[in-house]
Amino acid sequence: MTKSIVAAALISLASLSAGAGDSLAKFDGGIGVDPVSGIALNSGAPVVNNVRGFFPAGAPWRIGRLEANIRTDGHVRVDGRGLLLAAGSLIGTTAGISVRAVLLCGDPKTSTAHVTDVVALSQAGDFNIEGDLTPPPPAQCDTPAFLIVSGTGGAWLAAGIPDSRG
Repeated sequence: MTKSIVAAALISLASLSAGAGDSLAKFDGGIGVDPVSGIALNSGAPVVNNVRGFFPAGAPWRIGRLEANIRTDGHVRVDGRGLLLAAGSLIGTTAGISVRAVLLCGDPKTSTAHVTDVVALSQAGDFNIEGDLTPPPPAQCDTPAFLIVSGTGGAWLAAGIPDSRG
């Protein structure tokens, strides 16, 4: 009897600890920002490429690789490669900026931003972020959007592509 109680307790503890690290959202691949997404038909004025309240950087950026895993406890691990300016006189550089990651969940009109600490880009545009989102994300993240934004102004530079493999 004692052995079965101990075994049941161990199984319960294992399932609790496994649940704490479950994935809330994953992203595999990235899209660099294009500050202008189109031209309005009637006025000819450019349509700015805003994402849920985040304005685009003033010039195009490209990203070679982006992977992110956000756990249900709010812990995030991000690996980015080759985040570089794609136009202008500083093309092919990082322009000396730092970045942070932003997870947006829920209705696109009322999404709350869950952010990481700021990290520096290497000269090649590489970065790693590991830490906890502030504020912690909800238990379920409907219609997630994942952005890499400048560390100072918060303009978005790249967006994550949701991982369809789950």
